Amino acid sequence: MRKNWKVWMTMLGAVVIFMMNACAPKSPPREETTITDTIATIKEPVLKYGLPVDSFNLEDGIVRNNEYLSQILNERGVSMATIDRIARKSKEVFDVRKIKSGGKYTIFSTSDTLNEARYFVYENSAVDYTVFELFDSLGIYQSKKDVETRRTFAQGEVKSSLWNAMIDSNQDPMLAIELSDIFAWTIDFFAIQKGDRFRVIYDEIYVDSTRIGIGTIHAVEFDHYGESNFAFLFDQDERADYFDDKGQSLRKAFLKAPLQFSRISSHFSNSRLHPVLRIRRPHHGVDYAAASGTPVVTIGDGTVVAKAYQAKGGGNYLKIKHNSVYTTTYMHLKGFAKGIANGSRVKQGQVIGYVGATGLATGPHLDFRVQKNGSYVDPLRVKAPPVEPVKEENMPRYMVLKDSMMNELEKIRWADELILPEAGGEIASTSDK
Repeated sequence: MRKNWKVWMTMLGAVVIFMMNACAPKSPPREETTITDTIATIKEPVLKYGLPVDSFNLEDGIVRNNEYLSQILNERGVSMATIDRIARKSKEVFDVRKIKSGGKYTIFSTSDTLNEARYFVYENSAVDYTVFELFDSLGIYQSKKDVETRRTFAQGEVKSSLWNAMIDSNQDPMLAIELSDIFAWTIDFFAIQKGDRFRVIYDEIYVDSTRIGIGTIHAVEFDHYGESNFAFLFDQDERADYFDDKGQSLRKAFLKAPLQFSRISSHFSNSRLHPVLRIRRPHHGVDYAAASGTPVVTIGDGTVVAKAYQAKGGGNYLKIKHNSVYTTTYMHLKGFAKGIANGSRVKQGQVIGYVGATGLATGPHLDFRVQKNGSYVDPLRVKAPPVEPVKEENMPRYMVLKDSMMNELEKIRWADELILPEAGGEIASTSDK
């Protein structure tokens, strides 16, 4: 009986404790503490010429006529002794005498009330600049701005000239010079006509978000007299050159000489004793001695731009323009070949005249002259341009590049199609910068 009493008392105690816990007010649930690390956002400094803009007062300027570095700096409180040290120290990096009127510069001064000049930066070009430190060791160094290349797609149509076509399509006119150089050996740009048109894929160079020039031209289609002429830039044997859609080089070599000759009787000279006048004067050609009547041929394709007689000089002569770079002249001719006239198109190796002794000449010979970009050069030193086509082993790689570029060119719709292309980059039917 006593044992049962203890059991009942234990059970009663457990019930009381349970009831007390059940009736006790419940504490609110413990909130979990979340620790959040707050990282301060650090604003990247704005740099100009690699210097933090926010730390200085900046003054942009342009060098005036007859203005020197000493004047610019002395007016900003830099002592003449310091300027002299800068001028002497800078010779190994940049000669301050090369600072030209119209050149841009920026002066970085302290942002306090003293406003002391600390850096002088001169722009050597749109890309290159020189930094002059105006304190302590007076350091001087050169650097370059970041250059951005943008792939650009454009097209245009000739109404008066290729130059004007570039302007009409909002292109850099220098693109006309680039295209005439690429096609110099295949298209006579003096004979382009209204309605000729082009579309091109090329790079434009930007600095500080400003377009500064033309970079690499990757592909061109030039529609001339209704015939498409293609140019694709391809790297072969570590040399990049332009090839047509069949892999042939767009450049052609000149013949080594315009005739079969016995000897060279006179070389290119800036001071030669003239055999007839007996005075010294320039002889900007090579004289080939040959029998009278020996056929003379043109060394390359071109257009006859002059057929005339010069009594006190070259006698019967012809001048042939080969492209925008080269022009050749053939003098002292006995006569001209049949069909040769001003404006005639001639092919490399075609007979254009015959050796004679007309004009001031002591005997039959050909005075042959070459002009490059309007200046006479020694014909014996003219370097023939590369003419090797795409090599057989490189053709698979070239065909992949050509097909890809051809596809991109076709996306550049002609103006009369009124459809913009769907290629990436800076693309437009005329130009969308």
